[in-house]
Amino acid sequence: MDTIVNAGAVVYGIALVVGTFVHTPVTEALRIDALFLPQASEKSRPLNLILGLLIAGYGAWSLWTAGS
Repeated sequence: MDTIVNAGAVVYGIALVVGTFVHTPVTEALRIDALFLPQASEKSRPLNLILGLLIAGYGAWSLWTAGS
């Protein structure tokens, strides 16, 4: 189960990073800044890049260390 959750974190992190640059209805629905900031705009979009890298990195690190 941990592997599934961590793999999901990697996929979601990558989706956030892609959503920073590609504007589709799917990536707009996944934006973290739109979930937590009342006035989300184009100025807050880079927050998704930072958080996406952190989430994907943590998920990948967790997958890496779980295999050791």
